[in-house]
Amino acid sequence: MIDIIGKRKYTYVFSGILLVLSLVFLSVWGLNLGIDFRGGTLMEVRFQESIPAEETEETTSFTPPTRQEIENKLSDLEIKSLSVQESEDNKAILKYISSDENLNREVLGKLKEFDGEIKQLRVDFIGSSVSNQLKKSAILALLTAVVGIALYIAWAFRKISFPIPSWQYGVGAILALAHDLIIVLGVFSALGKFLDVEIGIPFVAALLTILGYSVNDTIVVYDRVRENILSSDAKENFENITNKSLNETMARSINTSLTVIVVLLAIIIFGGATIEFFALTLLVGVVSGTYSSIFVASALLVSNYNYKLKKIN
Repeated sequence: MIDIIGKRKYTYVFSGILLVLSLVFLSVWGLNLGIDFRGGTLMEVRFQESIPAEETEETTSFTPPTRQEIENKLSDLEIKSLSVQESEDNKAILKYISSDENLNREVLGKLKEFDGEIKQLRVDFIGSSVSNQLKKSAILALLTAVVGIALYIAWAFRKISFPIPSWQYGVGAILALAHDLIIVLGVFSALGKFLDVEIGIPFVAALLTILGYSVNDTIVVYDRVRENILSSDAKENFENITNKSLNETMARSINTSLTVIVVLLAIIIFGGATIEFFALTLLVGVVSGTYSSIFVASALLVSNYNYKLKKIN
């Protein structure tokens, strides 16, 4: 049996280093917010499906430009935070941080170099008030999810108030979730600084998904701790029970996470630019969540229990 709990001081040091680095990145560089949170323009265009052949009445199919070709064409305009999403029916959606109508006309003019018959389907402006509301909604969604998870865990473990109160399981899970979220935010702060990776609404959706995945892994461990407490001798040490529970569930946690990681890697490699950073967010979160479920969440329970035990004695 691996003494995971006995080596918890090393995992605390490792987690502490990751958290400090993440917080430093966030305080120095912040997050590279995209159009969803900063406001700007969304333009949707459609290229023609066919073009007439020369000197005949026949038509030939038209191949619309790729995302990379559009970005290269617009590079002369030095558009800030340009994002191009290819769509079906020869459509393309462009997002960039600007509300200048002159710039919009220049963008359309550049696109007409690909197709003189291009149609502008819509131009939407996302104002600062809408962006601020999205920020508030995103933060509220994350806080609501965290509080809901804590309350659920406290209720689910209400029947075991010994050797620690049931609400402490909820606190341990929340601290592990905070650990995961801060690390993900720190990673994307660095990616925003060095690779100009922006975050938007899909990033928030990925964070909420990470919360669900990570807490599920933690609850599996906690549930085994509960089972072993109920079936163990009352004199058995809580640290030994927790370590035994971790060893019994560790293989399951790692194997489950590996299957998810393989899928996410496939999405990142083959899924295209539109979802690669969404998948990358999930990948970082799944790795961090698996680590925290095994090495952090339960260790915090034991540390808190031992601390209170020393105060009593």
